[in-house]
Amino acid sequence: MAGTGYVFIALCFALAGGIVGKIKGNSFWLWFLISGAVPIFGLLAAIFIRSEKLEDRMECPTCGKVVPVTNTICTTCGTELYLPPDDELIPPEALTPARRKG
Repeated sequence: MAGTGYVFIALCFALAGGIVGKIKGNSFWLWFLISGAVPIFGLLAAIFIRSEKLEDRMECPTCGKVVPVTNTICTTCGTELYLPPDDELIPPEALTPARRKG
């Protein structure tokens, strides 16, 4: 019965970590598993990780897919990507649902 308390606490942290991860634009299930496996530290990692939604984007010169600037290879066509000049960056608030290809 002593293990039941730990399982309950781990599930609570897993749910909280999954929700925080999803809010930041990452996978719910990935952060659910991480936060459940290492309850306190997993949730803290989910809280302090960068937000995918607030990251600048750029357009792949080959296929036109809009990707985060931290990507070095386009996941669609495999083109090697370089950081574009500041005037070619797409700020996160400029992305409309029609513009989001990735």
